[in-house]
Amino acid sequence: MDTVRRRLRSGTVLLGGVGLLATALTACSSAPDKRCVDRDSYRLAKGYKVVSDKNCKATKVSVNGAWYYGGKKKGSWVDGGSFTKPSKGSGSGGSSHSGVHRGGFGGGHGSSGG
Repeated sequence: MDTVRRRLRSGTVLLGGVGLLATALTACSSAPDKRCVDRDSYRLAKGYKVVSDKNCKATKVSVNGAWYYGGKKKGSWVDGGSFTKPSKGSGSGGSSHSGVHRGGFGGGHGSSGG
């Protein structure tokens, strides 16, 4: 009977440790997605057209490719992100001025109403 309890306790500790590890890894991976988009493809209803990563890595390409951070992808289009690379640690507290603007009303800090 004593060995059965000992096994149950060690199993509980193992499962608790796995849960903590999963939570820590999820918290660390809060960096927004990075996608290569065609800067010249913007459409009001869709956003930017997602293109192959080679368009952002190579110098001789026919597409005006640029890295686009964050946003929501719908099919082969993405919108709601930013071309500004977020700073490290912008996902956890820190400064309120992150590299990714998530939209909404208002102009942010220092804007005047009207």
